[in-house]
Amino acid sequence: MTDRPTPDLQNRLQGLWLPLVTPFHNGELDEPSLRRMVRHYASGPVDGLILAATSGEGMSLGSDELERLVSVTRAEIAASGRYLPICLGLSGASTGKMLDVLDETAAWPIDGYLIASPYYTRPSQRGLMQHFTVLADHASWPIVLYNIPYRTAVNLTNETLLRLARHPNIVGIKDCCADRAQSIDFLARRPAGFRVLTGEDAQYYAALCDGADGAILLSAHLETDAFASVRMLVKQGDRAAAQARWDGIRGLTQLLFTEPSPAPAKYWLARNGLIDSAEVRLPMVEVSAELAAQLDAEIARRTPPLLRRA
Repeated sequence: MTDRPTPDLQNRLQGLWLPLVTPFHNGELDEPSLRRMVRHYASGPVDGLILAATSGEGMSLGSDELERLVSVTRAEIAASGRYLPICLGLSGASTGKMLDVLDETAAWPIDGYLIASPYYTRPSQRGLMQHFTVLADHASWPIVLYNIPYRTAVNLTNETLLRLARHPNIVGIKDCCADRAQSIDFLARRPAGFRVLTGEDAQYYAALCDGADGAILLSAHLETDAFASVRMLVKQGDRAAAQARWDGIRGLTQLLFTEPSPAPAKYWLARNGLIDSAEVRLPMVEVSAELAAQLDAEIARRTPPLLRRA
């Protein structure tokens, strides 16, 4: 791959980012749907994309598919006439294997990595410190930490985060610690310029009010303009208008996680024609008939009739 990006990720790591779903059709990466989806979001108020993270079913993608996903996305962003930064989602329980992945992706046209804590192994804070330090020392692109203890079974404490935040190649964090007190404490103590984006969809408004720089939200695949306007209104100091706008979309952040994500969001996107299929890869399964009926009702409530897909 060529055309290595040059904009500074730390400056761009704010606002509304999408953890882009990965469309599939008949078991394969659905490139036409991917292109259509990237064109759609590149024309709107999205500030960056995360590829192949949890919402993108990254752990189900082979290395060739992963490279193609990045290549197609970058090409469509370039064709849009604007620049959107891309972070590649990575996760793994072996530091050595993660170093190999960093080497394999070093020349790809990305802006950085979103790297989750090691899952299953439950390392100590000292182990987490060494793990991320080794990766940051080695990586060709900046790293955004991803703290999500309810998936990885280990929490990055604020003391560990504050030490990691001093590393020149670690520029921010996707905060899914699910502990608002911990998040507020870190926001108050973080180094200047270190970015904090919430990944807790249901806590989006609260996190912005607490001082987060933005968010990485699966729910913002839908009603994207409304999600972006919540942050704009908070920045402008109009909390009443922001709260009202948030009240209109907060239900989506619950509905889309009624069953394991990203199946509900994919169902919605397929029903509205942005992707051709709601297909997910095992062990993910498509939504139940019961949830499909709930989603259909909400789609009908929110979508103008001429834009609905039969």
